[in-house]
Amino acid sequence: MATQDSVYSDYTIVAPEMPAMFDGMKLAAVATVLYVIVRCLNLKSPTAAPDITYQDTPLNRFLLKSCPILTKEYIPPLLWGKSGHLQTALYGKMGRVSSPHPIGLRKYLPMQDGATATFDLFEPMGDHRTGDDVTMVICPGIGNHSEKHYIRTFVGHSQKEGYRCAVLNHLGALPNIELTSPRMFTYGCTWEFASMVGYIKKTFPHTHLIVVGFSLGGNIVCKFLGENRTNQERVLCCVSVCQGYSALRAQETFLQWDQCRRFYNFLMADNMKKIILSHRGSLFGSATKMEDSDLSRLYTATSLMQIDETIMRRSSEKKQNVIFALTLHGGHLGFFEGAVLVPQPLTWMDKVIVGYANAMCQWEKQKPPCQKSGNLSTPCPEEKAA
Repeated sequence: MATQDSVYSDYTIVAPEMPAMFDGMKLAAVATVLYVIVRCLNLKSPTAAPDITYQDTPLNRFLLKSCPILTKEYIPPLLWGKSGHLQTALYGKMGRVSSPHPIGLRKYLPMQDGATATFDLFEPMGDHRTGDDVTMVICPGIGNHSEKHYIRTFVGHSQKEGYRCAVLNHLGALPNIELTSPRMFTYGCTWEFASMVGYIKKTFPHTHLIVVGFSLGGNIVCKFLGENRTNQERVLCCVSVCQGYSALRAQETFLQWDQCRRFYNFLMADNMKKIILSHRGSLFGSATKMEDSDLSRLYTATSLMQIDETIMRRSSEKKQNVIFALTLHGGHLGFFEGAVLVPQPLTWMDKVIVGYANAMCQWEKQKPPCQKSGNLSTPCPEEKAA
């Protein structure tokens, strides 16, 4: 009995040490996981107002005063909103939460090369706060169109603020619209956007224009405004959101893993292949020609990450009528807001664009008639020499 008791007592002494060791390993594993989560989600990063680069001019001072959201903290959802990758992923997968379904008219514009441009026209839900007729001409991101959730959310918000909205559908982007020529949208072609703007100017001769470009659309609208000075007539301002500024300089970074660039490049390439293959008959003709085509030489659109935002910083410091806003948090066309987990339907981006547009309309309203945008008939009185 004594021997058995001693053996039993030995077991009772050794047994508690095993769970203690495992508890320590569990604690270390949990601590490691929590550390990785905190690091990956940037939970320790403080919220901050956007970094604004601009010249101190009367117009810029008025805009920043009239659009206070640009100078206030952008507060993303607490648990995941400080991760730019998660914001971008949520935008890419969901677009927006509980997005509205604005009702518009689809317009078809024949182009000289046989292509058919389409855009959707949405009328305002009420009068604009200035009493003027104002139209937002909108160019979506790469492979996007008016039916995307983020476009629907922005259009719905703009309509409530009294804006008419015209949204370009990139050639080939709409799955139910066939191409009428062997051409789809490209990174820098402004023909379809110019055709849409021309239609709006002709149909609504007294409307002012707010030009808005998202992502790839930012490149197109900026290029359009710079191609010809007449393109700027009746344009109050241009808002470019999440624009990639230099496609040529960005090419060398496409295969880098830093900031997941290579992964994003793969996703965009996959999306472009789907669009191209959905129109293979219109783009390549018969099956024989399709087999002879070297599809590997087709270029996809570039990565849209802002790897060279210093270009816009330098430009904003030199240009009087330019404001460059860089947020500490947010994703590519993400900018979700919310308390902890569930984001709000309306994003910070939507509020900023409409708030900025409202400020520009107010600035235009208070100008004398001779200085108003598009005025050609009322000359300004000459100042008398002192």
